[in-house]
Amino acid sequence: MYKTVLGLSVGVAAGLAAVFAVSHGVVFAQGGPKDAIDITNAQIQAVLKAPTASIDNTLRVIDMGTYAMSVAVVHRGAPAARGAGAAGGAAGAGRAGAAGRGGAAGRGAAAAAEPCGLKEAPAGAQMSPPGMIAHDQTTETYIVISGSGTLVTGGQIVNGRKSGPDSDVTKILNGPSCSGTAAGNIVSRVMNVGDISVIPAGVPHGWTNITDHVDYLSVRPDPDKVLEHGYVNPAIK
Repeated sequence: MYKTVLGLSVGVAAGLAAVFAVSHGVVFAQGGPKDAIDITNAQIQAVLKAPTASIDNTLRVIDMGTYAMSVAVVHRGAPAARGAGAAGGAAGAGRAGAAGRGGAAGRGAAAAAEPCGLKEAPAGAQMSPPGMIAHDQTTETYIVISGSGTLVTGGQIVNGRKSGPDSDVTKILNGPSCSGTAAGNIVSRVMNVGDISVIPAGVPHGWTNITDHVDYLSVRPDPDKVLEHGYVNPAIK
């Protein structure tokens, strides 16, 4: 069994203001953008409703000058609707179509064959549900905008698999990542509309107990210049 902590509602608005890059190139601007530029709720909904929409949809990867900032919208349905296991972290990212790019190809789960994480769980360690993922360099801030579910975090990935270097997980979503089941201090909390969770780099996370769906924004700083800077989702270009 894992500990359950009720998420605290903070009443944040569903929209999120952000800035976007001027060019599609990977060269960083000298000083970054000078003005705030919005991502509207209409654009978020357009991406969610696009024919190529999948689980994790990058909206923009923004060149901030010395680093980049990615903003994504993620839709997770109930397990029966997804045809997946209980947790929805690595499972969703690995099997989904490349919606961030607007393509239909998988995100390269098959290419993520290199092992990562612990070789075996410590004796007596608390175990997470399957489908967890940990990002090597990327801290994520989740902001729930629709639905609800249980966010599971903590521990270390056991006998995991790395994301492929050319997969969308690595290039436009989260940077290098490790997927699998986690062992250790596992904590779960119910996330409702308006709740926020900040997940540091290296912390495994995934979803479970999604009755209908959960939609959330994911804000991902990229200090190591891993992501495709200047990327704009095809549905809002």
